[in-house]
Amino acid sequence: MTFFNYVSLFGGVALFLYGMSIMGSGLEKVVSGKTEAILQKLTSSTWGGILLGAGITGVIQSSAATTIIVIGLVNSGIMKFSQAIGIIMGANIGTTVTGQIIRLSDINADNFILQLIKPSTLAPIAAMIGAIYYVFLKDVHKRNIGQILLGFGILFTGMMTMENAVVPLRTTPWFISLFTSLQNPILGVLAGIFVTAAIQSSSASVGILQALTSTGLVTYSSAIPIIFGQNIGKTVTTWLASIGTTKNAKKVAYCHIYFNIIGTVVFMALIYGIKLFINFPFWNQQMNMGDVANFHTLFNVASTICFIPYTGFLTRLCEWTVREEKGDEAVQVVLDTRLYNSPSIAIAQAHKAVLTMGEMSKILSDNALTLIKDFDQDLMQKCADEEEKLDRWEIEISNYLVGITNLELTEAEGRAVTTLLYDVGEFERIGDYAHGIIKCATQMRDKQISFTPIANQELQLLNSAVANAMELTLQALEARDIEKAVSVRPLDNVIAEICESLRQRHIERLKNGLCTVAAGIVFLEVISDYQRIADHCANVVVRLISDEEEILDTHTTIRTLHQQESYHYEKQRDFFAQKYNLTLIQAEEPKVEKSKKLQRSRRLGRKA
Repeated sequence: MTFFNYVSLFGGVALFLYGMSIMGSGLEKVVSGKTEAILQKLTSSTWGGILLGAGITGVIQSSAATTIIVIGLVNSGIMKFSQAIGIIMGANIGTTVTGQIIRLSDINADNFILQLIKPSTLAPIAAMIGAIYYVFLKDVHKRNIGQILLGFGILFTGMMTMENAVVPLRTTPWFISLFTSLQNPILGVLAGIFVTAAIQSSSASVGILQALTSTGLVTYSSAIPIIFGQNIGKTVTTWLASIGTTKNAKKVAYCHIYFNIIGTVVFMALIYGIKLFINFPFWNQQMNMGDVANFHTLFNVASTICFIPYTGFLTRLCEWTVREEKGDEAVQVVLDTRLYNSPSIAIAQAHKAVLTMGEMSKILSDNALTLIKDFDQDLMQKCADEEEKLDRWEIEISNYLVGITNLELTEAEGRAVTTLLYDVGEFERIGDYAHGIIKCATQMRDKQISFTPIANQELQLLNSAVANAMELTLQALEARDIEKAVSVRPLDNVIAEICESLRQRHIERLKNGLCTVAAGIVFLEVISDYQRIADHCANVVVRLISDEEEILDTHTTIRTLHQQESYHYEKQRDFFAQKYNLTLIQAEEPKVEKSKKLQRSRRLGRKA
């Protein structure tokens, strides 16, 4: 075997790995968003998890990638450890799909159709069509299909290059000696572990083994222990991914490790135990690509089926390995960079984090009025802590989203990330305005300022309207409910009118001597903060409603939408105007004569 054969061999391996990578990436983009939706529908059924794990792994062409995604989901609290077990078991089955695709190279027939689907013919055709789709077409979906076809073509080009490069090995003494020694099951298993751990892909290592079948030296006796070793070697990537995760996430990694090791040990003991008494006639026969693929599939399917009744034992073994100690706190990592392996899931998790941030800002807004009416130091400290937490979340979520922008995203995913970055800022500003109201409550406590009953009623009405806007915004954002989103805009308009009316009422109270200037300033600040909260809610829903690729000026967009949906807008506006009708609040303070204003003001002290 010459130097140039080695160059072709390693070049073929590189093409094979690259083709597998971009084909899996393209497949994931085509089903982008669907993976997360499927995972959210998981039940406690082990069979359901197995089917999902096999399906997802079959699509993304990597059991390690599936396991890493599951570790991220468990680490983030999206999925329970019990749900992950079935997916881990199914991933081992899904990873055999690549081998079954590669076995198409064994097709030998004179039939035109069969010759056409043979990789030596199909790979160049797929690469050519893929290049046209990927380079010349602008449609994102078609470009993703082109990427899949390109990956398929490159994968099989690399496979054929490896096959041609290793042919001289059939007469190379050291290689013959190597494969003869690999008939020792221990050495064969170690070789499979080493190669798979080195390239971090069992599908790729099985593909390399399939390519070596062209030398005629790969027999059942040498290949079976290697395949067993490959099954263990792929757990190395999983173990590395679990470093620094929560204990539940570590359990997922150990579940993958134990499942593969126990399955390998049991089947090795079974096969080699039977061989002691029965001489397998096929043991020294040569294997072709199909034989390698079939044994790989058979082993993983059989080990999964055999292990299903013992999932409880596997769970207890993992819990014994990763023990929960007394005093441990269940720390939930909301955002996990391990989910970057699947951008659609990472975006979905960021979306949930933004929703949680919105809920926190709503709670701050609700508590603000409580402090205005009845100041409580403990509640005040709790609100201060929540406001600091909100600021930290803004930084963490923004950094996470910026990290997602560095990934290979579809056009829709890119827009989703941009919108979420804007929404993070909106909810942070809502929290700031809610904190502004809380500061007003502190100022009232320190200066002994209080509002009159009618002023409190007015603020209660305004708070109810703003809380409604926040609730509709969060519901619309969570379910992407356009109907609820559209309702926020007329409500925002009604809130603006309420705020203007409250300002006029405040001026009347000042004229009648029912409110001091100091109390009036605080009252106006509170009204202004509430109005700004409603405005930011409108900004969030406008981005949800808009179909534009670029984020437009929110106020311009609102005016445009008002014109386009005037009937619906006016109907909603009338509904909220009746619901939050200021005339229902009757003036309780009678007007006083100017000569009595000073006495009344002194008697009320600093009341508004």
